[in-house]
Amino acid sequence: MLAATEGGTTGAVAVLDRGPGPTVALRVDIDGLPRVESDADHHHPAREGFRSETGESMHACGHDAHATLGLGVLETLADDDAFTGRLKVFFQPAEETIAGGKAMAESGHLDDVNALVAVHVGLDHPTGEVVAGVEGFLAVSQFRAEFTGKPAHAGGHPSRGHNAVGAMATAVTNLYAIPRHEDGATRVNAGRVEGGTATNIVPESATIEGEVRGETTALREYMNDHADRVMAGAARTHDCEVSVTRVGEAPSGHSDDAVVDVVEAVAGRTDGVDSVVRSDDLGGSEDATYLMGRVQERGGKAAYVAVGTDHPDGHHTATFDVDEDSLPVGVAVLSETLRELADEGDG
Repeated sequence: MLAATEGGTTGAVAVLDRGPGPTVALRVDIDGLPRVESDADHHHPAREGFRSETGESMHACGHDAHATLGLGVLETLADDDAFTGRLKVFFQPAEETIAGGKAMAESGHLDDVNALVAVHVGLDHPTGEVVAGVEGFLAVSQFRAEFTGKPAHAGGHPSRGHNAVGAMATAVTNLYAIPRHEDGATRVNAGRVEGGTATNIVPESATIEGEVRGETTALREYMNDHADRVMAGAARTHDCEVSVTRVGEAPSGHSDDAVVDVVEAVAGRTDGVDSVVRSDDLGGSEDATYLMGRVQERGGKAAYVAVGTDHPDGHHTATFDVDEDSLPVGVAVLSETLRELADEGDG
């Protein structure tokens, strides 16, 4: 079923229906990042002629590998006459902007899913290593704050102006002063700032694009509340106005032991797997938690799996690449895991 691609959107849900039985699902994200891919000779895709041709975008986080894993699992289970029930593979867009997971979770396609597996390659784990259940998802909220002041001649009449850049700078400084919380980890980052038009004009406008994170969804809301008050206070200090827009959010999440147990057992007997780690913290955020939570709220189970892959540099760098030897390992582990979850549900 590819109706989800109609109208120009890039998400898709593929369904393999083998009649009565449980519904199991795999979530893979497929979007790229706004980076110019390296053309250096030591970068394998550049050397072999398959670096990105889309200008300022590239797969710097392995989501092209995720799409490959999704297709590989579909092919494997489609060729398995013993597989019963239904398999859904969610090819999710817009994970990097935290915009695709919520929409896909609310699409209704997850409401009959009994067990869901989400996957990511790498995450600082080498080829041959599998993490059966990733934990430590930080709830995240991304925002855009627009400060509006009043322009004036910076030399002749500076007092007639209301400096939006001053408000933005005060806000950035005070965002990093938000008190930490005793209930868990919190984060804040002003990732992109911009403002002003010329050196001799009191700036009329300025923006902050940033994010807050929390170890739990409640801690994220604590950070959101403090960030809103910081930015409002900074605007008042400089006689400016501010408008804050939330541009993407994701909750915290957890992997269920019942699914982790299956992944751990399957990985332990899969050729090409040298090491199985039961649990590891992500240390970041992921909107797969929307899909996982949707399944869990309806009585199903979910887990987030890491398939290790060697890569020369870290995620989100211009020289990121995956070790293609890790892909068949990932397909094997995921396919057998989903097959066993379907068998368990049928039993």
